[in-house]
Amino acid sequence: MGLRRQKHAKKHMGFYRHNFHIQEPFQVLLDGTFCQAALRNKIQIREQLPGYLGGAVQLCTSRCVLKELESLGKALYGAKLIAQRFEVRNCSHHKDPVSGSACLLSMIEEGNPHHYFVATQDQELANKVKKKAGVPLLFIIQNTMVLDKPSPKSLAFVQKLQADQLVPEYQKQSIAQLKEREGLAKQEGEKRRKRKRAGGPNPLSCLKKKKKTQEGQEVSTAKKKRRKRKRNRVKAEAVQSAQKNE
Repeated sequence: MGLRRQKHAKKHMGFYRHNFHIQEPFQVLLDGTFCQAALRNKIQIREQLPGYLGGAVQLCTSRCVLKELESLGKALYGAKLIAQRFEVRNCSHHKDPVSGSACLLSMIEEGNPHHYFVATQDQELANKVKKKAGVPLLFIIQNTMVLDKPSPKSLAFVQKLQADQLVPEYQKQSIAQLKEREGLAKQEGEKRRKRKRAGGPNPLSCLKKKKKTQEGQEVSTAKKKRRKRKRNRVKAEAVQSAQKNE
């Protein structure tokens, strides 16, 4: 099981390294719930986390998290001692401290520019972190730290980048220079000539001859009958004229 978790962690880290440029040292924001779970399960965060993530780690927290742990009293005294060992990062709540979850959430706004990981057992905070692209999430199951798989939001963000083929401007310039150097650049205004296709037969010549209508046929028959009667009448008159002359 340990090898499987390590394999999954390596795969997920590759995703974040390649698509979100998360590099060493990995900066991990921890809240009080994660510190308390580590204490309960006897997990040495500073010693175990670098080996699990495969690189150097900077463990950090915020003043709001420390204030929250202090306000909760003896129940979380051990978690507070653990959190105090970490580097305290500046937040925007100097005068008016907020809850630890709200503070950490504010530190990953605007695209998580500092490439923070978030380590928490707070399910509500975890769900909000998953709605932000490019923020790796750590939690503890039993006695083991686990790097969550990339969220649907992170996957959708990467798919959109690939679909839009968003290439940085400096890379576009490098590609253009490389093409020009290799003689692959296309000259402006160059157009491919279109081949003329062989002309087909005149479509008008392919039309079928119209058949004579029934009305036309009847008119033609009537004319023939009139001509025949006229010829018969002329013959009869010629016969009568001949008989008179005799």
